Amino acid sequence: MRGLKLIDRFKSTQVHALNSSDNSTGKYPRFATRGKLINHGIRSFGPKPKSKNSSSITENHLLPFGLPSTDVFEPSLDPYLKPIDFVEALADLYRRLESCSQSETTTIFIEQYSLLRSLGDPKLLRLCLRAARQNAVDAFSKVVLSTWLRYERRDDELVGTSSMDCGGYILECPKANLINGYTPSSSINDRCQCPHDRPQGNSASIYVENESLSLVEESDVSFCIGNEEVNCVRYRIGSLSNPLKTMLFGYFAESKMNKINFSRSGISVKGMRALEMYSRTRRLDLFCPEIVLELLSFANRFCCEEMKLACDAHLAALVGNIKDALLLIEYALEETANLLLASCLQVLLRELPSSLHNSKVMRIFCSSENKERLAMVGHASFLLYYFLSQVAMEECMVSNTTVMLLERLGEYATKNWQKAIAFHQLGCVLLERKEYKNAQHCFEVAAEVGHVYSVAGVARAKHKQGQPYSAYKLMSSLIFEYKPAGWMYQERSLYNIGREKILDVNLATELDPTLSFPYVCRAVMKVEDKQIRAAILEIDKIIGFMLSPDCLELRAWLSIALGDHESAIRDVRALLTLEPKYKMFRGKITGDYLVQLLSHHVQKMTQADCWMQLYERWSFVDDIGSLAIIHQMLENEPAKSILEFRQSLLLLRLNCQKAAMRSLRLARNHSSSKQERLVYEGWILYDIGYGEEAVSRTDESIAIHKSFEALFLKAYVLADTCPDPQSSSVIQLLEEALKCPSDGLRKGQALNNLGSIYVDCGKLDNAIECYMNALAIKHTRAHQGLARVYHLKSQHKDAYDEMTKLIEKAHNNASAYEKRSEFSDRVMAKNDLDTATRLDPLRTYPYRYRAAVMMDEQKETEAVEELTKAIVFKPDLQMIHLRAAFYESMGNLSSALQDCQAGLCLDPKNTDILDLYKKARE
Repeated sequence: MRGLKLIDRFKSTQVHALNSSDNSTGKYPRFATRGKLINHGIRSFGPKPKSKNSSSITENHLLPFGLPSTDVFEPSLDPYLKPIDFVEALADLYRRLESCSQSETTTIFIEQYSLLRSLGDPKLLRLCLRAARQNAVDAFSKVVLSTWLRYERRDDELVGTSSMDCGGYILECPKANLINGYTPSSSINDRCQCPHDRPQGNSASIYVENESLSLVEESDVSFCIGNEEVNCVRYRIGSLSNPLKTMLFGYFAESKMNKINFSRSGISVKGMRALEMYSRTRRLDLFCPEIVLELLSFANRFCCEEMKLACDAHLAALVGNIKDALLLIEYALEETANLLLASCLQVLLRELPSSLHNSKVMRIFCSSENKERLAMVGHASFLLYYFLSQVAMEECMVSNTTVMLLERLGEYATKNWQKAIAFHQLGCVLLERKEYKNAQHCFEVAAEVGHVYSVAGVARAKHKQGQPYSAYKLMSSLIFEYKPAGWMYQERSLYNIGREKILDVNLATELDPTLSFPYVCRAVMKVEDKQIRAAILEIDKIIGFMLSPDCLELRAWLSIALGDHESAIRDVRALLTLEPKYKMFRGKITGDYLVQLLSHHVQKMTQADCWMQLYERWSFVDDIGSLAIIHQMLENEPAKSILEFRQSLLLLRLNCQKAAMRSLRLARNHSSSKQERLVYEGWILYDIGYGEEAVSRTDESIAIHKSFEALFLKAYVLADTCPDPQSSSVIQLLEEALKCPSDGLRKGQALNNLGSIYVDCGKLDNAIECYMNALAIKHTRAHQGLARVYHLKSQHKDAYDEMTKLIEKAHNNASAYEKRSEFSDRVMAKNDLDTATRLDPLRTYPYRYRAAVMMDEQKETEAVEELTKAIVFKPDLQMIHLRAAFYESMGNLSSALQDCQAGLCLDPKNTDILDLYKKARE
């Protein structure tokens, strides 16, 4: 630890700091659903048991579908780009970014977004979208990208917010989006002026100004519409466009007339009067929208470009809800008013995902007529349909809307990567819909444009059509043609049996331990051999470092079979924390109903009992157990914001970022006071990259009431953003926070963070006191901080002993083994790091350490290979940087450059990689 800046607010010493992908990455297996799903769990079991006595519930009620079998499980196909060589693909992107024009930049950043989706890191994806928005030039692209950023935050879930609310920054301001032109990078993150916008003057003063103008200029031409005349100034009307100027001052008969019949011009008397006033004032704010629409139509007919732009902008500013948007979008399409159209689309997009269920909205995006009209004005684009299709897939993978949007996406794909993502995703959707022949065709199109992973989709579709041998041959040819990857063996295992199947799943794990299907497959095969305990141990291996609903479900299923109801209900509760609407047993019953059934078999706990259990689970670093306890506490006290906040902290430590943000939003919505709500809003803002705004929220909260969480948040944000994270202000804030009421769980965290700052300041005795106080309230992670202090004091045996205590206490102890290696000799360190890798193959330090040792021993090839095998499934920035340095020292400059470019694609501001890149290029 290097100060509080590197200490996560929720995990301190990072005993279980998982680096795995989020649950949305698609690496997890799914249950192959067969037959019609039952929407309500109670129907699956017939009548609800009348008595709550456990004797009335039999094991048949808990296992109505028997034990799992291998024919039930298959891995899901990832619906995103998956290149054969991820580092090479990143490097290619960076090279193109270095040399591309401004107009191409946004498209390349969206391609980067598509590529990085496989990592499942929401922060990286948000950076891609921010960069794309920053480099967008036209209003339409700004609208889509700004809305996409907002959607990723799920602002629609925040109670009391409107879809058109401005977050206060230019990046996502709905008004700033409607301004064409490139926004300089220096100002993209500046605060916008929305709150300060005020109308200039008032209607009365404008009216007086207009009347005074009419007195100064005498009318010299009249336009007759029906029986009425509108007096105008000839040269004012002529100045609106060249056609009008030619008519009034050229060789046409009208140039000699004082009265001109304008009845067939298509404008009403009111519209003509407005036109006359506009010709003198160039103002539209006195007119109602209907009149401005008339002026827009007139401007199109008579080529009044300046007036058209003014009407377009004026009407665009009036669109505030879906009703307005659906009404005005027709005029925008008819009159090719691009800004008005962008404004209407912005409202429809900012109402996602709910607007997906509005038939009128979907008609605009999906009907063939509107598709052509959108294309004519340049608003039907790959970018628009890429965003829409991602939202639709998240809402419902197999809906007709999803299919139609993906078909549109394919129509607007022009580059190979765009065609690959469009057809691959459509193939995944059609496969889920059991339209296997069409799915095969889509996968084949994606494969033809270079997306090799889509061949797995072709194989899967053939297998579903009764051609397993053809699927097997296809995957075997891939393995021989390309450098083998874990997913290739995983896919081929589906078409194998017996010993060959086991060999394939084992090879898949060896090449990519993050693939969960091989663990599931081995576990279920053990179940079929009646080795249920061994099956649980197998599934424990992946749950120990990567949490997924499917694996938790399987473990709960197996625990029920053993009669271990406490373990089963723990896993189901943890699962429901990740996905509240999850359905168990191949989608047959709701998770909530299974919890209800299992609760008859376990001891009931009061809220006080739950708090005691939570302290115990927390002290044992049992994150899944802690999640389950909090789920039960929320069942006892629904909408308890402090519990939802604790839930978010646990989920963040488990690297389930989307679920964590959902819990944090719930905490904000259910907060009991303004000062509490401000704190949760501060955490949300900090997590999405707005540190200054987060501090502002905490200051506002502290002004109302000084609380532990507000002071802790401010200290955390300041430590992460200020140049001197060991500043006295951060220490003062933490000390002040510790004086405020809070529970031991949070105070232990604050003591641990304060101890780390004291270590960085050289105040070792103060640090020891903090760590001891933290241990006194069972904050077990403080052992690691204490070990660091002893190490600095050259008390190496004491440091080693502290880490051994942590290993003995912690359920999730991979990082404890990793940390203990720092206080051991080389042999013991290697053993500890090997254990850490076995427990959590996603931890990168062990690979880097082993590679460094090999380089010291002049085993250069082995050192590079040690890093390479990990980079394949965990393209970590530090490992890529270290491998680049190894290549550079070996004289392999082309490989060093490629690794540097890949690293800079992940973090373009990384000074270490920039320096190495410059050195390698020279």
